[in-house]
Amino acid sequence: MDFLRSYKDDDEFDEHEAQNPNSSPDSSPPRLLPSKSAAPKVDDAMLALTVAQANQTLSKPIDPVHHAVAFNPTYDQLWAPIYGPAHPYAKDGIAQGMRNHKLGFVEDAAIDSFVFDEQYNTFHKYGYAADPSASEGNNYVGDLDALQKNNGISVYNIPQHEQKRQKIEKKKETEEDEGGNVDTDVDKAEIDNPATDAWLMKNKKSPWAGKKEGLQTELTEEQKKYAEEYAKKKEEKGAGGEKGEVVADKSTFHGKEERDYQGRSWIAAPKDAKATNDHCYIPKRLVHTWSGHTKGVSAIRFFPKYGHLILSAGMDTKVKIWDVFNSGKCMRTYMGHSKAVRDISFCNDGTKFLTAGYDKNIKYWDTETGQVISTFSTGKIPYVVKLNPDDDKQNILLAGMSDKKIVQWDINTGQITQEYDQHLGAVNTITFVDNNRRFVTSSDDKSLRVWEFGIPVVIKYISEPHMHSMPSIAVHPNTNWFAAQSLDNQILIYSTRERFQLNKKKRFAGHIVAGYACQVNFSPDGRFVMSGDGEGTNFFFRGRMPTSVDEPSSAILPEERLYIFCQREGDMYHATQRLEAKLYSSPLKFSVPVDED
Repeated sequence: MDFLRSYKDDDEFDEHEAQNPNSSPDSSPPRLLPSKSAAPKVDDAMLALTVAQANQTLSKPIDPVHHAVAFNPTYDQLWAPIYGPAHPYAKDGIAQGMRNHKLGFVEDAAIDSFVFDEQYNTFHKYGYAADPSASEGNNYVGDLDALQKNNGISVYNIPQHEQKRQKIEKKKETEEDEGGNVDTDVDKAEIDNPATDAWLMKNKKSPWAGKKEGLQTELTEEQKKYAEEYAKKKEEKGAGGEKGEVVADKSTFHGKEERDYQGRSWIAAPKDAKATNDHCYIPKRLVHTWSGHTKGVSAIRFFPKYGHLILSAGMDTKVKIWDVFNSGKCMRTYMGHSKAVRDISFCNDGTKFLTAGYDKNIKYWDTETGQVISTFSTGKIPYVVKLNPDDDKQNILLAGMSDKKIVQWDINTGQITQEYDQHLGAVNTITFVDNNRRFVTSSDDKSLRVWEFGIPVVIKYISEPHMHSMPSIAVHPNTNWFAAQSLDNQILIYSTRERFQLNKKKRFAGHIVAGYACQVNFSPDGRFVMSGDGEGTNFFFRGRMPTSVDEPSSAILPEERLYIFCQREGDMYHATQRLEAKLYSSPLKFSVPVDED
């Protein structure tokens, strides 16, 4: 075949020369015959790829993104650094799947808190610590020279002989320091005598052991002067710091004489005044107006039992007491607050009363003389003040403060004896119930809390999602119920029994009090509920409470008095009911006319 192929090629070459006579045989390139193999052709590409991939697998690192590895990697491959470009969302190059800490990857290590503290303190004292995640050959980090010098001890397992050696060295250093300070001319007898200073300096064990405690000498004139100035500054700082503002207490009597010809005081009740009101009626006409406050009236209180005097607290920082039965004039003005007066409260016999002002002061006044008996302050604004109604506990004062606390003082000593701290908002009212063994408080946190007197633990917590704040609470004359003015334009009735349940069948509505701290109260006979209104109107509700007294539907009765007060432009109004009264089941409005002049 080769000869035939060469023969054919020669013929083609001759033809080419005939066509190109100028061509020479020397210019033609040599022709090489390809080699031939009789072995069958085999595709070894896959084999070469497999061998190359095996060699590459043993050297390439592990991709941390993969969750499965198809071969057994070596230790170097597992912990080799990550190659390639930085991750766009991982600054340290650690993939999100490997990150278990905001600073990167934290390796888990089982170590107790005691062991950790031991190694931590050892590292800070000696400079080395055990590494729980290290290999067997190198399981310490830090100063290896110090590790070898101390034989790998920690702060908690120092050998006994080492502790003894350290104590001896420390004692020697102390003696050397003392030896340098002690004079060389000190007699040895003085050093051996425990009564001398040399012995104390040698054997001292604390910074104060080397000092003799002598008798306290008298202060010099300069020291006495400095002590007096310091005490004066401290007293001024305590009085004018967080405490209430200091104002001179004054009182002015406006009546003719403080005692009559029989020697009776001006606060004594008239002989014809009755201590109780058996029946009360809805007022129909205006009888008298008391004017004297230059700003609004924040609170008014009847004189206990008889009601022949009225005490009023004004926003003009003044407290006034007015006559009701006779002249109707202002009898005395009490001036002792620098800001508006928030609340007032009489004691049981009316001879003394409390005032709470926005100047953070609570003052205890003598009604007759106008003198201030005591002043109390915690540095917070008192919103309500109340004395314990028991006759044997008239020295106990409770005050609801703006800092969510109810503070209890002993008036005799002036000391705080208890604090009731459970409310989440400013305390608005304090009402004693259950024979004065308990008291109910309301707050801006929209809850009612019942306390045992003297125990700062809540025994009943009343709070519902639909409840609103209750700025005023009044107890029914039979003491079995109390009315709460809710800021969702209704008056709610609660029981004063053990469970303090809401009486859902008794609810008084129709007036607008949302956003206003309007007062609510019962008539002395308990037949009517009266409330103020945000528009300056008084509302009267007839609400029958469980009682043993039977009430007629209508009656013609002699004249009785019912005192109703509106707080508008500093005036107070007194209205009476004449001759006959009709009882209504629906609420009645009573608007006070205002003089045009």
